Amino acid sequence: MTSASEEPAWKQRAVERSIRTAKLRAEQRVQRFLDAAQAIITEKGTTDFTVQEVVDRSKQSLRSFYLQFDGKHELLLALFEDALSRAAEQIRAAAAGQNDPFDRLEVAVRLLFELCRPDPTAQRPLFTDFAPQLLVTHPAQVKIAHAPLLALLTELLVETEADGKLRPNINTRRMAAMVMQTVMFTAQSTGAEDDETPNPITADEVWDFCSLGFAGKQKQ
Repeated sequence: MTSASEEPAWKQRAVERSIRTAKLRAEQRVQRFLDAAQAIITEKGTTDFTVQEVVDRSKQSLRSFYLQFDGKHELLLALFEDALSRAAEQIRAAAAGQNDPFDRLEVAVRLLFELCRPDPTAQRPLFTDFAPQLLVTHPAQVKIAHAPLLALLTELLVETEADGKLRPNINTRRMAAMVMQTVMFTAQSTGAEDDETPNPITADEVWDFCSLGFAGKQKQ
């Protein structure tokens, strides 16, 4: 028997079911907006689009958009966070193919560099256009978005440290943050090879620079 202050079990179940249904519908609406924005970015090769274009492509209403997002910035931020999360998964999968922890770390650094490089053929404006702007205007949001990458690099450094390949007294999380920032900033600022940049910085140079900062000894 329930007390007068308790909701009947059937009512609790009905409310919970209603909440789950509403949550699922909201998630579906959000995903449709994200998919629409990503399709537009892929077609245009830029983040220069309007909210109305996204609304029209998603076949939803403007009112629905603003129920899910404060504006275009929040939409781009959601896409950026999702892209970084997927990049972390891609890097983790690539690094997993190596048995040696130091080699896994090298694969991660090199691939992160390549993913962040400006490349007109790759169409990655979220990394090459939006990310540098976000770093200046919303550093706290950048920190949150980078969390999956930071966690992965920290994990790889911890494994490398356990294998005796790091120099003594390294704070692995702080080192991971410095490596991540160095690799991403260098990649985004070096550009691709062209008439103005005939000799851009390479993944080899970035790996050599970073590894000399944390390696306990030269890898044979």
